Amino acid sequence: MSRDAEWDPAQYGRYGDERSRPFAELVGRLHGLDPGFVVDLGCGSGELTATLTERWPDAVIEGYDSSPDMIAAAKAHEIPGRLGFAVGDVAAWRPDRPVDLLVSNAVLHWVPEHFELLPQWADALAPGGRLAFQVPGNFDEPSHTLLRALCRSPRWRDRVGHLMPPSPILTPAGYLDLLARHGYAVDAWETTYAQILHGDDPVLEWVKGSTLRPILTELDPAETGEFIDDYRRQLNEAYPAAPYGTVFPFRRVFVVASRSSP
Repeated sequence: MSRDAEWDPAQYGRYGDERSRPFAELVGRLHGLDPGFVVDLGCGSGELTATLTERWPDAVIEGYDSSPDMIAAAKAHEIPGRLGFAVGDVAAWRPDRPVDLLVSNAVLHWVPEHFELLPQWADALAPGGRLAFQVPGNFDEPSHTLLRALCRSPRWRDRVGHLMPPSPILTPAGYLDLLARHGYAVDAWETTYAQILHGDDPVLEWVKGSTLRPILTELDPAETGEFIDDYRRQLNEAYPAAPYGTVFPFRRVFVVASRSSP
């Protein structure tokens, strides 16, 4: 999660099924792994981290997130001696022992320095260990381009114009090159989900749980209402509702880096 925004676990979890699917597909790629020590960096409210206890029942698993509200929600999933959660900045995280599996799901786009962090994280792996992460890749889609333009419009640029930078992630080939140059075997790919969302203003409700959070923390209540009304109108034009729901295409980038056994 972002180190700067205030996070609402309930809002973020509103589309829990859609948000959890990439995590399940990332973990599903980890064949032949029997980790003893697992770390989830940016674990959010912990539901997805908790599923790792079912896949690897003998592993000790730790989850970290910068949001105290998210960690407070995650504490409900703790299993003494097996699964624990703590508040922590993922950019400052350093392990006290080698990690067999390091997972990071939908977090690194919030961390500008993650290109420098990834080789450090990979170096924290035990022999045979793996680094697995997934990041959103939809920064050139209307949900983001419209928001970026609105933030930089004359009405809002003095308040939030510094937010919403261009795409903060690499392509799958970019991440492969970054980690392969450090000696890791890399599996990198991308998927675009044609998600069908339901309800009123569903794309707006989606981004309220993620992309909009840093912006809303900068605005007072009156400004928030005005900003959201402007953004809502644009989103409803870009993502028109159909009788079966609203289609919201969402691209994701996945990477699994493996450290060679001795």
